Amino acid sequence: MFTGIVQMVGRIAAVSPQGDGVRIAVDTGLRSSGDVDIGDSVAVRGCCLTIVAVEGATLTFDVSAETLRCATGLDRPGDVNLELALRMGDRLGGHLITGHVDGIGVVTAFAAVPADQHGSWRLEVEAPRELARFIAGKGSIAVDGVSLTVNEVEGARFSVNLIPHTLAVTTLKSLAEGDSVNLEIDLIARYVARLQEARD
Repeated sequence: MFTGIVQMVGRIAAVSPQGDGVRIAVDTGLRSSGDVDIGDSVAVRGCCLTIVAVEGATLTFDVSAETLRCATGLDRPGDVNLELALRMGDRLGGHLITGHVDGIGVVTAFAAVPADQHGSWRLEVEAPRELARFIAGKGSIAVDGVSLTVNEVEGARFSVNLIPHTLAVTTLKSLAEGDSVNLEIDLIARYVARLQEARD
């Protein structure tokens, strides 16, 4: 489990074929990878992956064809949000996230909020139609592994407000209209919907 509070921005430095998927090497930018080890889970751009090798500051992951089908941005070099899995007793700063990407959204608008003197930006995303019913105003959603609060929802489109701190410590500052992002809906919304279906 994760919280959507990004701990660092790493970079996919190398991608190579591995079975029906790929193997990626992620440079964390640290002098060493600290207390992580082979077998540990890390959210990479919001997707839960298992470490298969550690070499200095570089973590290696195998990404299956199914994961590549469900998520975006794991098959090519580029910056990625990283979060280590929760440990018992850790603070839950964002919201509970499984690291199982539910769908790929498309950025439809990304611009500074004119009236905000502090430098916030408004991000609008078109979600897959089948996910729209799980997205609610003031609810939570993970975008590329970042826990965010939904401001507005209209059909399958939703908007979130990004404060300067979030922009500074995540990859979201680099988004542009037309970019694809990994989405994970709120865990509670998923189970509430499932319970409702069981009643009907």
